[in-house]
Amino acid sequence: MTRFARSLAAPAPGWTIHADVIVVGSGIAGLTAALELRSKVDRVLVVTKGQLSSGSTVWAQGGIAAALHPEDTPEEHLQDTLVAGAGLCSEQAVRALVTEGPDRVHELVARGANFDTGPDGDITLTREGGHHRDRIAHAGGDATGAEISRALVAQLAAIRDDPGIEVIENAMVVDLLTAAPNADGGPGPVCGVTLHIIGEGSRDGVGAALAKSVIIATGGIGQVFRSSTNPSSATGDGLAAALRAGAAIADLEFVQFHPTVLWQGSAARGQQPLISEAVRGEGAYLLNAAGERFMVARHEMAELAPRDVVSKGIVAMMEEEDSDNVFLDCRHLGTAFLRERFPTIGERLAERGLDMARDLIPVAPAQHYHSGGILTDLRGRSTVQGLYAVGEAACTGVHGANRLASNSLLEGLVFASRAAADAATTIADGTVRQLEPVSRPGPTALVPATARPQIQSVAHRGAGPVRTESGLVRAVDRLGSLRARFHQDVPAPAMPQTAEWETSNVLTTASVLTAAALERQETRGGHLREDFPERDDERWRVRLAAALDGDGELGLLRAPIELS
Repeated sequence: MTRFARSLAAPAPGWTIHADVIVVGSGIAGLTAALELRSKVDRVLVVTKGQLSSGSTVWAQGGIAAALHPEDTPEEHLQDTLVAGAGLCSEQAVRALVTEGPDRVHELVARGANFDTGPDGDITLTREGGHHRDRIAHAGGDATGAEISRALVAQLAAIRDDPGIEVIENAMVVDLLTAAPNADGGPGPVCGVTLHIIGEGSRDGVGAALAKSVIIATGGIGQVFRSSTNPSSATGDGLAAALRAGAAIADLEFVQFHPTVLWQGSAARGQQPLISEAVRGEGAYLLNAAGERFMVARHEMAELAPRDVVSKGIVAMMEEEDSDNVFLDCRHLGTAFLRERFPTIGERLAERGLDMARDLIPVAPAQHYHSGGILTDLRGRSTVQGLYAVGEAACTGVHGANRLASNSLLEGLVFASRAAADAATTIADGTVRQLEPVSRPGPTALVPATARPQIQSVAHRGAGPVRTESGLVRAVDRLGSLRARFHQDVPAPAMPQTAEWETSNVLTTASVLTAAALERQETRGGHLREDFPERDDERWRVRLAAALDGDGELGLLRAPIELS
């Protein structure tokens, strides 16, 4: 296999700043980590590629899951999560999630998040696919993520004059900085980042931010695919940077395709409008071209089955009918209810000439969430000293082969708090200290932005909702050829700038994802192999971890499900 780059082609840093901890990303995980760290270390730097409020969290419609009702229990939440994860969840990680989750949600309320409440003042709880209890808290009907983001950004904005915290917006982290390799030749500790600042300000170009620890909270990988519900910034930056720095990444093959994304035609690209699972949670039906409910015969929970089951059911129905979409029917729920419960979705559909209360909504699966990411332990630590990962960029083991609906926001809360506490402790006790970065050997990379549509098409055809050996072999080969063309020890064929760095990360992520999907010869959760349709616990109840050696060669190895 073609070697991978160990760094991206970029100008030498023209300036340097220092912090105790750098947090990269401004979704629920990044902002929570930053707020937790502010009182625990002397100096925190928050870096985000857009504005503070532009993280993936703002797009979350459904809500946040937690056992908040007196009749619900963390144990029941745990069991639902383990079932959805198809045998690959870390029970230790899930137990941390469900037991600490309610307290973290209450802390979020204390930070100003306004969830929808009933006449008694208690948080209103609803149900989504895979849950056997009403345990989804939401805000503004279908604007939960936007409300959570607003509250956390407001908290951070209130302390921006604090000399102990600095926020740099419109800045892309190009690479992680690493110190000299350890005694056995393994990856050196992470000791900062290089970043490029876009637009006006006192700093511009590429600079270096040095720190004792870095927390990656960069979100998902949606732009690896032709069609995704993720924002345009979701180009796998944190995952790719961690891989180049020597960290292990895991479970990349488990990609959740949301069952109900608005179908806008075969030419649609980029971020697509999501029709929240909460719509089905409130009673909407999935219909085929004949107007028949087809999920009833496919799973005991029908439309409320786990997302991978519903997505597979939709793909199978589209193949049976030779159609591009199925339909979501919520007409029987009534105009008044739909307007109150789903105002944001209703507005987005109205912009496209659709009325939720009168029209059938054409839907099809699209990439939505990535269960894989930077491999971490229960404290958010990666396999490289000084590097943490939280939120969708991390692989904590919580989701296993498929994320249970609305567990992602909760994971961001719980594990960001854990990572922040651990990072602060290791600084206070001297376990980590500021180290000097050194250059990493191996080829550099810079992929022209014009190559992105080709990469996305190859990734989607090979590693989309339904996968085969032949399709994955073609994808691995084609992506390898692109890396060979653009990863080299010669001057880069394009100018180093944001679009090229992002496209380089898209290619890296797509390459490892397709390699892992080819390796796992079974169907499980978000990984559907048409040529291996059955789940194989005897051979594949393991996590596939990937890492680069010092020469940029990719290695895939089987890792245990439970990590200490």
